[in-house]
Amino acid sequence: MWREIIEEKTARIRREGKERFFTQTRDATETELMWQGRRLLNLASNNYLHLAGDPRLIKAQQQAATIYGAGATASRLIAGNYELYGQAEQMLCNWKQKEAGLLINSGYTLNIGLFQALCNRHTLVFSDQYNHASMIDGVVLSRAQLKRYKHVDMTDLERQLQKADPDKLKIIATESVFSMDGDVAPLTQLIDLKKRYNALLIVDEAHATGVFGPLGQGLVAAQNLTKDVDIQIGTCSKALGSFGAYLVGDAWLVNYLKQTMRSLIFTTALPPAVLGSIIQSIEIVQTADERRLALSEKAAHFRESIQEAGFHTYRSTTQIVPVHIGSNQAAVQFAKHLQANGVAAIPIRPPTVPENQARIRFAVTVAHTKEMLDEAAHIIQRSHERLGTVR
Repeated sequence: MWREIIEEKTARIRREGKERFFTQTRDATETELMWQGRRLLNLASNNYLHLAGDPRLIKAQQQAATIYGAGATASRLIAGNYELYGQAEQMLCNWKQKEAGLLINSGYTLNIGLFQALCNRHTLVFSDQYNHASMIDGVVLSRAQLKRYKHVDMTDLERQLQKADPDKLKIIATESVFSMDGDVAPLTQLIDLKKRYNALLIVDEAHATGVFGPLGQGLVAAQNLTKDVDIQIGTCSKALGSFGAYLVGDAWLVNYLKQTMRSLIFTTALPPAVLGSIIQSIEIVQTADERRLALSEKAAHFRESIQEAGFHTYRSTTQIVPVHIGSNQAAVQFAKHLQANGVAAIPIRPPTVPENQARIRFAVTVAHTKEMLDEAAHIIQRSHERLGTVR
């Protein structure tokens, strides 16, 4: 009985064009990778500042592993809290200009634990419609009351806040740079609303950390709003080129989270090698202004090239450049055509994005040359001409 049910569900996923596959990546270089037996231009990576393969990070990993071993062997509360944690978290706080911080094993486990620690069934969480799935899952599993407002629509958010019970605890949650559209949140307006309605504001800087702001501190710092955001969260696995996730905030709040985040308390600590690379990447990224400027210029160049070819790139203003396709089947076909012609690109389909808004998500990194990006734009245009893809 179970087999028949599961196989039917799998078949339905396939019919709807939502089937997913693991594709082995190997022999990756700065801008290319070997994928399904072909060498392709890599426009699918979050390695924005090209630090994942930086020799300095690799050396830091090797040194930490040599001194402390390959694994942490226990949770932080037992025997896994190596001195590297203290070093990394202090660097994180100094960099982000907040009183306290925590390193967590991944962005997903961070969001699962964060909302569970802050919420109960009476808490109201107002979440941008396009927030990452881990944020939504965290709210749902916390049993809080999830209120999704229209994407970056402050009128809709305020309408929902006005209707809410004034005596209930409220949280507003948003990404700063949205991972699927490449646009940015109206942070100043969000801060105004959180103050007026006495809410806690959580901002996910996963795709902004290292890329925006003074010293790469993120979009919050770029807009001089650090003191007004209650909790900043983000990952070390994108522009920082390593692994893991972080949160920073006031000491009273972070200390409470240390006591209550189940995804922190009940899991083995990060491997020492990862902590070594995080320390090194935070140091490097603060002096990477030239890389940030080059990334911004290259992303703008690629986005303009795509737009000039007639493609809809949503409201992208960042290194994330989505191209609207439409149906799931068309997005899969378009991605396969790009791959066959030398460009590594991934179709993004529901539930990651809304129905009938399947797209190809391109990610520009500092390692791409303008010539590479021009060639990619030309291949994208040719693929559309060949397939007649919806734009």
